[in-house]
Amino acid sequence: MKKINYILATVALIATCTLSSCVGDLNVTPIDPNTVLPQDVLKDQDAFTSLLAKCYQGLACSSSHGENGDPDMYGVDGGFGQYMRALINTEELPTDIITCCWNDGNLFDIHNMSWNASNEFVLSMYYRIFFQIGLCNEFIRQSKATQISGYNLKNNYIAEARALRLLSWYHAIDMFGNVPFTDENSTVGSMGGDRIERAALFDWMEKEANDLLSGNDLAEPGKNEYGRADKGMVQMILAKLYLNAEVWKGTAMYDKCASICEKIISEYPLHSKYTDLFSADNHLFSANTTYNGDEIIFVSPQDGNMIHSWGSTNFLVFASTWAVTGDPDRTMDVSEVGISSGWSGLSLTGAFTSKFEPADTRATFFKGGFSQYIDYLRGPNGESNGWKSMKYRNINHDGSAAQAQGFVDTDFPVFRSADAYLMYAECAARGQADKGKGQSYLNAVRSRAGVADIDLTLSNIIDERARELYLEGFRRQDLVRFGLFTTSDYLWEFKGGVQNGQAVDSHFNLYPINPGELNANSKLVQNPGY
Repeated sequence: MKKINYILATVALIATCTLSSCVGDLNVTPIDPNTVLPQDVLKDQDAFTSLLAKCYQGLACSSSHGENGDPDMYGVDGGFGQYMRALINTEELPTDIITCCWNDGNLFDIHNMSWNASNEFVLSMYYRIFFQIGLCNEFIRQSKATQISGYNLKNNYIAEARALRLLSWYHAIDMFGNVPFTDENSTVGSMGGDRIERAALFDWMEKEANDLLSGNDLAEPGKNEYGRADKGMVQMILAKLYLNAEVWKGTAMYDKCASICEKIISEYPLHSKYTDLFSADNHLFSANTTYNGDEIIFVSPQDGNMIHSWGSTNFLVFASTWAVTGDPDRTMDVSEVGISSGWSGLSLTGAFTSKFEPADTRATFFKGGFSQYIDYLRGPNGESNGWKSMKYRNINHDGSAAQAQGFVDTDFPVFRSADAYLMYAECAARGQADKGKGQSYLNAVRSRAGVADIDLTLSNIIDERARELYLEGFRRQDLVRFGLFTTSDYLWEFKGGVQNGQAVDSHFNLYPINPGELNANSKLVQNPGY
């Protein structure tokens, strides 16, 4: 097990607590309908610690019962329904970054940008977001209501749960827009939350973030235990709100984004080596530890011995492999990424890989014996053609072996300060921040990658964000903000379901609201086009 003091390791499996009304409205059932109610077991601070651990665990695993146990929600696959895997499926798979050869259900419809309101991969993300919000709501509700003595960390724990809830609201506003809203004050067992307009949700999130940042209950940036929420995480969410305000609220707020990013940059300098950040011991490169770097702001952890799932970085490492029977040149040596065998599913697109210069250290690709990228990503027999990402590795940064090969140790970096560097640069390119600083921040990111400076232009920024942040859960959001996601201004393989790509209708800039929720809650309205 990793030598880190992480709350998830102390989970006491209070996995089936009474959830908020929003989760009930999704017709998702807790894994054990015979469980005791939380008020019957929340008798001391340790019990609340375990319940807070479940709020964290919901990001890292599909279940409290191991990777093969029943998932937290019936009707959602425990593999592709894991939170971070669902995030990759909805934020990276429909873009110019990757495609997947697996013909599972309606998976092709995601990269083809032809999904409908019943797509199970979209529903998995929707379920996961509101399951997490429900867990956090219940934790906050139970914590506020309890009168037990000795709960000395109550206010700190509530602040952490609010920060985790804010993270899921950030994903909700990004992907689904106008959504059902519940908080700790909502009535448990009611038939759903009121519909909140995207702009109103933006305002609520902005206030919530500023309340957490101005208070004393949430740990200062880099001062909480590794893997736990602090003010640095909330700053990143607030910066993301301001960066996307023109889309999400209808009012540009790039100047506010730049101001928050400057603060983040002052607190979290870049680590010296990019590949370290995606290694099996990447927990060393966080402000919450004392090693060479402190770039990583917040993670969802994995652990080869203790924290298992078929999603998160386990999915990114295992699915980014390639094996062709009888052809050693096209068979990847999976030991190079620290596993014993792979799944051969994900392929990078040519539109993405062509953005890199030969010297770029971020271009960690397996090319399968092809000196140039092969265009046909989906072979006639279902094989996964195309170059493979080796960004995430189950190998320590110094080249030593991780503790296990069946599941990875590599933590998923939810937020890194390099993103803040590029957000500031974008704000400067839009004329809402100091251009000299923006250029220097852009140069710093590229210098670490071993490539020369480029001009501070929006076209350069969107490409640099792809090179720096691929497979970290931001690409769809970025393309929407730049007006490139659905339009003909930028095409990639299989966009719109054709080999060379084509424009799609603008309604695909948002995902649909779950039809089951619409049937159960008359206050909701489906997003246009579905």
